Amino acid sequence: MKNMDDGPKEAVVLATIKAGIKSFDKISKVANMPTNELEAVLEKLESRNLIAVNEKKGFLGIKIEINITENGEKTLKDQIQELREKWKQMIRLYQLEDKQKLQAYIDENKNSFKPMIFFRILDMANFSKMFGMVNLDMAEYISPKDIPQDIDGG
Repeated sequence: MKNMDDGPKEAVVLATIKAGIKSFDKISKVANMPTNELEAVLEKLESRNLIAVNEKKGFLGIKIEINITENGEKTLKDQIQELREKWKQMIRLYQLEDKQKLQAYIDENKNSFKPMIFFRILDMANFSKMFGMVNLDMAEYISPKDIPQDIDGG
């Protein structure tokens, strides 16, 4: 059984690979993920047939290339939809001004925020307002380095 916290990380890695980033170092940089964490995610993705790891011979020796599988593309689509649904629920709770439920939902889904930002699902204006309404510090849930400077929301 996969760890529920791994889903958002896997979605980010799958999307990075789908976008054409196929080398380990570049995936690590684009996904903003330390190498040991990326290795663990890639192993899980490969064991579930969501990615394929291929060796190619080149001028400088063997090159490892990582590709998303058809099953991986379907899983990615499902994970992005799940993130969108979580965001919609946060908006609903914010609009209802239900502070207790919103704070509980934020706490339950804190591992989804970085991928929501990565996929530009959430908009920072509403996200910030939500945290203000329940008197939470966004920095405790999301690192400023995870917020792209050009983010405009989605």
